[in-house]
Amino acid sequence: MEEYDRLKKMVEEAADDIAKAFGGNKAAGTRVRKSMQDIKNAAQDVRKRILEIRSATPK
Repeated sequence: MEEYDRLKKMVEEAADDIAKAFGGNKAAGTRVRKSMQDIKNAAQDVRKRILEIRSATPK
């Protein structure tokens, strides 16, 4: 599922900035907060897709 793959990629890409933010880099912290918002939205897309799949599956 491409939505889930996109979500995983986004989390992996945020890893470096997360380490920098915990090291005290304020600019990295700003990037992490933006990345986390984007990740939240991507997770919601995955959730919606799963619900679509579940609704389309005959009972």
